[in-house]
Amino acid sequence: MDILQPDGWARPRGYSNGTAATGRMVFTAGQIGWNPRTCQFETDAFAAQVAQTLRNVAAVLAEAGALPEHVTRLTWYITRRDAYLTAGPALGEAYREVFGRHYPAMAVVVVSALLEPGAQVEIEATAVVPE
Repeated sequence: MDILQPDGWARPRGYSNGTAATGRMVFTAGQIGWNPRTCQFETDAFAAQVAQTLRNVAAVLAEAGALPEHVTRLTWYITRRDAYLTAGPALGEAYREVFGRHYPAMAVVVVSALLEPGAQVEIEATAVVPE
């Protein structure tokens, strides 16, 4: 995977401006921060829901033989901008626990609600597994 960084642009922190990759594409549906076996939220804490969401994304990717390092794009949908901003260190720790220091292209979108009551974050991923 190649990181796309236009000349003269400030280097972003925690994500890439763009990525390019060749291989088999893998897409996840939006994953949320619940226990996927019970479809129940085990916490209302924002950072803990993010951590569970990232683990859920990684589990779906693994079904296709993809690793977090193969992710080329993540889109986060969050319901609380303030929670996202104040949970920065905990989010970074949760992210590195699952994805390491791999920072693909990312976007964060604030929404008024998610489909599942109690969900505070939903993340979808695109990965490219080298052939």
